[in-house]
Amino acid sequence: MSRKNKRAPWEEEEEIIWVSKTEMKRDMDALQKLGEELVELKPAALAKVPLEEDLLAAIQDAQRFKNEARRRQLQYVGRLMRSVDPEPIQAALDKINNKHAQMTLHLQRLEKQRDAIVEGADTEIEAVMVEFPQADRQRLRQLARQAKKEKSTNKPPKAYREIFQYLKELFNEE
Repeated sequence: MSRKNKRAPWEEEEEIIWVSKTEMKRDMDALQKLGEELVELKPAALAKVPLEEDLLAAIQDAQRFKNEARRRQLQYVGRLMRSVDPEPIQAALDKINNKHAQMTLHLQRLEKQRDAIVEGADTEIEAVMVEFPQADRQRLRQLARQAKKEKSTNKPPKAYREIFQYLKELFNEE
């Protein structure tokens, strides 16, 4: 007696995942858009993205081309993108694009800290000393006094700007 169409219990069944043609096209379009983003990058930023040699060469060619040649080269870049893992590339692009936003937020935070130093002086200077132990407390106090004096006499805010530059230097040292 033979066992027809029965599997042995120790054999695992493979799960087949069906992907629709529309979903495949959507994925290809997404990869092509990712390739277009790569083509728009400057060479310095492009060097930070982990790319294979042939893909990098195709991207550099697309940057040189114009009009119809560029469109065809972008399609070629999209086709090459199908054979690579897009996750590390997307992560690197996100990091490059987000760097500007992070820097803007940080500079805004430094501006608020500067305003607090000029207004509240000692309490905010202590907070700066905790955050940046290498900071010069005496210089910060002196600049805060000068900034208050400049503000009250309607002089140009030289010390006010110096406080910001000093805080920026402290952050860049860290």
